Amino acid sequence: MLKSEIRNGVEVLSFDNVSKLNILVAQSLKEEISQYLNKEGKNIVLNLDGIEYVDSSGFGALLSILRNAKNNNSTFKICNVSQDVMELVKLLQLHNVFEIHDGVEECVASFQ
Repeated sequence: MLKSEIRNGVEVLSFDNVSKLNILVAQSLKEEISQYLNKEGKNIVLNLDGIEYVDSSGFGALLSILRNAKNNNSTFKICNVSQDVMELVKLLQLHNVFEIHDGVEECVASFQ
């Protein structure tokens, strides 16, 4: 479900053929990203490019990943949030919880 690449020591995860972050993929997402959090001090970016819809279980998965990252002294950031998804993020006040950047390069640079 996720493609991974390392840019400047930052793990950048992108979705592969997924357009909805819903109950059907939320648990798999948490499990897959937890593999990247098995070492302390990891820097992880989740690229939401192509994700057009996020439901409550999708937001729950993202919050769970963020909590796991913090508990493991790691950093988790999000980028490329579509306009429709960003409206939900703001409605739920999650823009105050997640560090969100416009693009991958900007997000990776924010770790410096």
